[in-house]
Amino acid sequence: MNKLDPIRIFLKVAELESFSGAAQQLGLPNTTVSANVRELEEDFGVRLLQRTTRRVKLTQEGAAFYARSRDLLDEFDELGAMFDGDSDGLTGRLRVDLTVGIAAKIVLPRLKEFMARHPRLEINLSTTDRRVDVVREGFDCVLRSGPLADSSLVARPLGSYRMVNCASPGYLAEFGTPRTLADLAKHCIVHYDALLGGSAPVWEWFDGERTQVAPVGGMLTVNGTACYEAACRAGLGLIQVPDVGIRAYLDSGELVEVLPDFRPEPMPVAFVYPSRRYVPARTLAFMEWVQELLAPYLDPH
Repeated sequence: MNKLDPIRIFLKVAELESFSGAAQQLGLPNTTVSANVRELEEDFGVRLLQRTTRRVKLTQEGAAFYARSRDLLDEFDELGAMFDGDSDGLTGRLRVDLTVGIAAKIVLPRLKEFMARHPRLEINLSTTDRRVDVVREGFDCVLRSGPLADSSLVARPLGSYRMVNCASPGYLAEFGTPRTLADLAKHCIVHYDALLGGSAPVWEWFDGERTQVAPVGGMLTVNGTACYEAACRAGLGLIQVPDVGIRAYLDSGELVEVLPDFRPEPMPVAFVYPSRRYVPARTLAFMEWVQELLAPYLDPH
């Protein structure tokens, strides 16, 4: 280990509030993690972490040490990149989280190009519809859609997904094509509820100033975007979804747009990442590349 490794280990323990969690993410034995943090405390003559049987928490001195050492390591990584023999200097591991649809339909088909441009970069790609904990799970950046609530994170807004209402040709052949909001009384939607918490299905549309809602029937509720799209394609109901996820189905005719004058408000999308003074170049490069891929599907405001 080099002299900076104990600091990196301490940062991971502090972020995860767990010695075992840090050991698992870093691929080190628990004893090695504990020994490095203990030696760091002995070297500086101060207790950095308060340990109990249930949790690990930063002391006041530990919080100050965390902030300064986080900046130090980020600056060191940037300094190393300046003198790297590679033209762009992107090395190390990048841990990111994307929604299943964006990863499968937009990013993965083009990822080989990005990796060829940065052959020494290792990418850990997480795909899930749940809202991950950016800091505790050790992500460098996460793509999120909808309102942001994590004040401890830094957000990089990309724009807003254009929304669309659609149905399968088979569903429309059976139930007819809705032309007005009143027609929705004869139709049902596939209801999306991430927590399956029993929320009532509604139809949303943006009137130019605010979002309006109207109750609508629905027999099926799902909590995953892949099932949401698959249910619509199977003729189980109408859906309201970002254009980016189903554009290929609309172009092929597998899905048909309906009620274009009653679309939901565009959905904001942003990258979020831990609050740091210096963001690693590899993280910035990946976020900029994904933003370019998403640009055709985004409204800037």
